[in-house]
Amino acid sequence: MNQEYKYPISIVMIAHNEADNIARCLDSVTSWVNEIIVVVNDCKDNTIEIAQKYNAQVYEREWHGYRDQKNLALEYATQPWILALDADEEISVKLKTSIISFIKNDSNTFNGAYFPRKVWFMGRWIKHGDWYPDYSLRLFRSGHAKWGGGNEHEKILLDGVSKKISGDLHHYTYPSLNIQIEKIIYFSDFFLKRQLEAGKRWSVIQTIARSWWRFMRGYFIKLGFMDGFPGFYIAVSMAFYTLVRYSKLYEHNKSQNKKSTSA
Repeated sequence: MNQEYKYPISIVMIAHNEADNIARCLDSVTSWVNEIIVVVNDCKDNTIEIAQKYNAQVYEREWHGYRDQKNLALEYATQPWILALDADEEISVKLKTSIISFIKNDSNTFNGAYFPRKVWFMGRWIKHGDWYPDYSLRLFRSGHAKWGGGNEHEKILLDGVSKKISGDLHHYTYPSLNIQIEKIIYFSDFFLKRQLEAGKRWSVIQTIARSWWRFMRGYFIKLGFMDGFPGFYIAVSMAFYTLVRYSKLYEHNKSQNKKSTSA
């Protein structure tokens, strides 16, 4: 059997205890990319051993937060193009074809490419609502991009023009409802921090209106109802997430007022 041609692409990812995910991710790229870089921190499972089976270059670095850790990982890449992935993601067959076509037809016009990300949730692919298409810029020319944003939602900052290509990046981010609910708490804490840094005050109108709008937008305007019960759950949970994060601002303001009254 002829070996598949390998393209000048570095797969770059960070990983911490990703033994349940990383093989699926690397299976989707190992046959057609030149290099795999995995930066790990404090793994207690066999993430490292699995990555090494795919001839990945594995580096141990102490944890610096998502954004900075991902930027550290970029420093190890040696190929002209970088494809940044998370261990719980997977390149679909159609996306692979689009990426290869993009690389082969490189005309120096574009320094990056973005594509939709599709979530597997409650036993089905989510194709509507607030979770799809969730466009992500993950393929970029080496030296022309870095991770920016905050530790809540880091994103690629590209120097140059990007192109939209077809095919989904598969995302297996919520293997259970417990994990999805835990992330609501996790991200609402970051939201509270941002609101306090900006000097925001709680508003009952804003809390109710934003929560209601989040459900209406996700379920009706973005056709979340077409994803069956999971689509309904997602719309409700996103409305609840909005309610929780603004309610945390209410809770904080009330606790501060109580301290001032008691002083």
